[in-house]
Amino acid sequence: MKAAIVEQRGIEPVYGDFEAPKESEGNVIVDVTASALSNLTKMRAMGRHYSASQIFPNVAGTDGVGTVNGKRVYFLATNAPYGTLAEKTLVNQKLIIPLPDGIDDVTAAAIANPGMSSWAALVSRAHFEAGQTVLINGATGTAGSLAVKIAYHLGAKKVIVTGRNAEKLSKLGADKAIAFDMTATDGANQFTSNLADTFEAGVDVVLDYLWGDSALAIMTAVANFGGHNVTRFVSIGASAGQADIALPSAVLRSSAIEILGSGVKSATMSDLMSAIDGVFQWAAKKNIQMKTNNFSLSEIEKAWKAPLSPRAVVTVK
Repeated sequence: MKAAIVEQRGIEPVYGDFEAPKESEGNVIVDVTASALSNLTKMRAMGRHYSASQIFPNVAGTDGVGTVNGKRVYFLATNAPYGTLAEKTLVNQKLIIPLPDGIDDVTAAAIANPGMSSWAALVSRAHFEAGQTVLINGATGTAGSLAVKIAYHLGAKKVIVTGRNAEKLSKLGADKAIAFDMTATDGANQFTSNLADTFEAGVDVVLDYLWGDSALAIMTAVANFGGHNVTRFVSIGASAGQADIALPSAVLRSSAIEILGSGVKSATMSDLMSAIDGVFQWAAKKNIQMKTNNFSLSEIEKAWKAPLSPRAVVTVK
């Protein structure tokens, strides 16, 4: 079968022939129709993510859309060495979600991962309740902008967005937008100060897609201005490119902050599946659309180098 093949660790995939999977106990063969590219997909394929298999060669791709016995499904966590960027893949039959009418294959492939990131973080990790206030750090990216809509859908009373691009933040439809510039002299302290009114009023959940200096500035604002309000800070990504921060213990001792992670191993597979299904049902009912940049499977090398926004989607059939 045709597939996007990663020959060895750290090498980008190439289009070629790979042995087709055979059905085994507990697993089913999926005829793939579409699969989106994300940073997670790229990191896992090349063996650079903590959840990656180290089997090489392998087929790239983490999740996707296809058919099983003619029925449209979404699937994830394929059986190594099979990935989603191929004509067929092998999937645990428990890791398949039927697709509702009202959402096409490309949209489903594109929205699943970024939509799940905030849905799972809010529902499963932060135990969000309707009427609470949510702050989204890094809201201008694909996942962050979806998080705004999802927070409101789940019943947020107020949504605050923060990020580096003031113009983009202003177009997200949030209650409040606060831009920052971490490269400016004293930029982190200025951002913390600009958050004073927000945290004095109370923030129940922070969804952080950036990590780094802006995340630390937010935690500092919780400690300085949050009073006795419990704020659950959920780390979802590290798009700022800073893997580590110097977090003073005083931030924890002088505040009611709770720091959590939300990802492949901090949330259960059941949580992630439930979140994805919730995203699909919402997207189908509300006719949620996403901008995508579509490529055929034979164009995998071009697709791999494409920007992550708009979402790059590889169509197989």
